[in-house]
Amino acid sequence: MKKLLYVVLDGLGDRPIKDLGDKTPLEAANTPKMDGLAKSAKLGYVYTVGKNIAPESDVAVISILGYDAKKYYTGRGPLESYAEGLDVREGDLAYRVNFATREGSSRKIIDRRVGRNLTTDEATILAKEVNEKVKLGGASFIFKNTIGHRGILVIRKDSGKLSAEVTNTDPAYDKEGVYGVAKATFEKVIQKAEPTEEYKNSLAAKDAARLTNEFVEESSRVLENCEVNKKRKAEGKLIGNLILTRDGGDRLPKFPKIGDMLNIKMGCFVEMPVEKGIALLTGMEIVKLPLPSKDLKKDYELRAQKVIEAMKAYDALYIHIKGPDEPAHDGDHAKKKDSIELIDKYFFGNLLPKLDLENTIITVTADHSTPCDMKAHSADPVPLMISGKGFSPDGIGAFSEEAARRGSLGALQGNELMKIFISFLKK
Repeated sequence: MKKLLYVVLDGLGDRPIKDLGDKTPLEAANTPKMDGLAKSAKLGYVYTVGKNIAPESDVAVISILGYDAKKYYTGRGPLESYAEGLDVREGDLAYRVNFATREGSSRKIIDRRVGRNLTTDEATILAKEVNEKVKLGGASFIFKNTIGHRGILVIRKDSGKLSAEVTNTDPAYDKEGVYGVAKATFEKVIQKAEPTEEYKNSLAAKDAARLTNEFVEESSRVLENCEVNKKRKAEGKLIGNLILTRDGGDRLPKFPKIGDMLNIKMGCFVEMPVEKGIALLTGMEIVKLPLPSKDLKKDYELRAQKVIEAMKAYDALYIHIKGPDEPAHDGDHAKKKDSIELIDKYFFGNLLPKLDLENTIITVTADHSTPCDMKAHSADPVPLMISGKGFSPDGIGAFSEEAARRGSLGALQGNELMKIFISFLKK
């Protein structure tokens, strides 16, 4: 059987932008390597979780790996907490969190990500102070920073269980049933955690909301006086004096192992804690890589070389590349276009000449669209191509949102993809 290389470009999808000649960043980008792959590919477009759903990365990745996200998803918090080695028991409340900047003691948020320049070393010192100085009534907690402004929080009640049926304090994200959903617009104000409507009389949800709000306020008081923040303020930088909670879960998901489900040995390259958590819980083997640096050329060249090495050990390899998503969240279409071009030139450019293309199916898609004009995830479908030998290509010769809509694969659902890919391996 052939081998599968599954490349996911985070936040790749977009909408036409006037400054790019009414093209998307992908359509405007110079991508000769991906366009070359498209010549031997079938194309289509994918609703990664479902129509009219603007998914967060976690539910999208779960879905495009072949799982029914509605059935298995238990929140982003448990996934990231597990990835970072924290013990998440049933009835614990695990959150994904961000360091943020609030205006004094008001509820106004100046920046949800501390200007994106809080270093991991700074965040580690801030987290240490929070763990040492914050106390909660009737509960314990572990707070851990991960990468930059990101972190995780697990709250455990001294007696009894907590429910994740509470709203986010982060105003940028809502909760719709089991899913966390990015808001297209929101007011930059700290939200108060409340039990969801269905659980408004639940003691476990009431306690979860109370403890969440207590943690947010108490940690903010501690952070305001940290030396790291005093130094940042003196340097004219935003300070990390707030922790925003979102996407809580009260148990770990129980996924069938992907190898058993698809009868393959699957490895993966992952960068972020949420992807690592999904990989560990689904049974994918993680190929060790250095963390991304600011030298994208070097990072992509290294990842291309690691793919060649790792393909020898696996039937399938899942590669998640963060690249296009962050500039899209900043509304920077030029930087998003540049990111796509760098991936094409240095990742695919170094990979394809060394790959056994006769015996490899290469699929390229995204976990979600992140339109630059929204600065957030959207419900727009993402482009997909399946390139390889042994089947009739569409002959379109370009990889883009517009080209995908003309492809023979048509509209697909994210959880269909892995079975479709396996069928192409057998052609």
